[in-house]
Amino acid sequence: MEGPTPADVRERLLAWFDAGHRDMPWRRTADPYRILVSEYLLQRTRVVSGAPYYERFLARFPDVAALAAAPEEDVLRAWEGLGFYRRARNLHAAAKAVVRDHGGRIPRDAATLAALPGVGPYTAGAVASIAFGEAVAAVDGNVTRVLSRLYRIEADVTAPAGRRRIDGLARALVPPDRPGAFNQALMELGATVCAPRQPACPACPLGAGCLARRAGVQTSLPRARAPRRPVAVPVAFAYVRRRGRTLLVRRPDGELLGGLWSLPGGEVPPGRARAEALRDAVAAQTGLRVDVDDEVAPLAHTFSHRRWSGSVIRCVPRGRVRPSAEVRWVRDAEIGNLPLVPAHRRILESLRERPPLESYAESRRRGT
Repeated sequence: MEGPTPADVRERLLAWFDAGHRDMPWRRTADPYRILVSEYLLQRTRVVSGAPYYERFLARFPDVAALAAAPEEDVLRAWEGLGFYRRARNLHAAAKAVVRDHGGRIPRDAATLAALPGVGPYTAGAVASIAFGEAVAAVDGNVTRVLSRLYRIEADVTAPAGRRRIDGLARALVPPDRPGAFNQALMELGATVCAPRQPACPACPLGAGCLARRAGVQTSLPRARAPRRPVAVPVAFAYVRRRGRTLLVRRPDGELLGGLWSLPGGEVPPGRARAEALRDAVAAQTGLRVDVDDEVAPLAHTFSHRRWSGSVIRCVPRGRVRPSAEVRWVRDAEIGNLPLVPAHRRILESLRERPPLESYAESRRRGT
């Protein structure tokens, strides 16, 4: 291959990694369950943000049997705040599959690991190489960036041809011994030295052989399609209280934030008035008729593909809630036990700290 030889890359990179790397909790263990948890957790989550969640998650679910036996609601509550909740449900499903199909032991090879829910080629390669020493590649965004620069890959790395080229290079570089350390070293290099916008080329152990650096094009690689911008979507959610309890609904599986508890309401369809849409949403989700009152809090939250912008609005209940496992009147003290949409939790906590205020509609009904 054009560029540095596999032997040279391995020798330089492992020597650099051994001389000092970031101390992270999942690097202090050989337990395959803990390594598997870390790989699910770090999908689309930065290391600095993920480490505290990793510790808390393992304190709650210390082994694969404990995770498999836990209710989904407990798993989502432990995951709350990390986002991309499908990861939590996939990890829970994977734990159940390990207990059911593999005698409670994490599979030792990438091919079997890849059959678990939510395990793609990267996660399978990372767990198999780090936990079990299988000589397989683990290609994430950091590795893609390092290899695209090291070998000056001009192709779009998100397109099939570019992806195949990166995957082929990664497989050729993995050493038969210490594959886990090598894969982690590549990721570490991308995370700390070969940064997206300002790579620290003078500090790079592979800098002398980097084809992109020689050509002065390192900051223009890798090439990829521009990500889509989040779409702005108006939302309205209902704050409904009765006898010291708040009305909550469980968001449907398969939808955005599926499985989490939420205030009733949601996205406002185009062309609909906010109050009308909110009344209809509450009725559809709970069977309860409400009068729409005053706004109690603004709401803004950005996801990877959508940007919510709207309000939480006080609503006065009329009638009864339709009996359902997906609808609850919840006391304030019980809310902390439920996996709740984080933006809604923040608003409810803020509302509990405020002195009770009578709304305009309530004062009007009382004739004051």
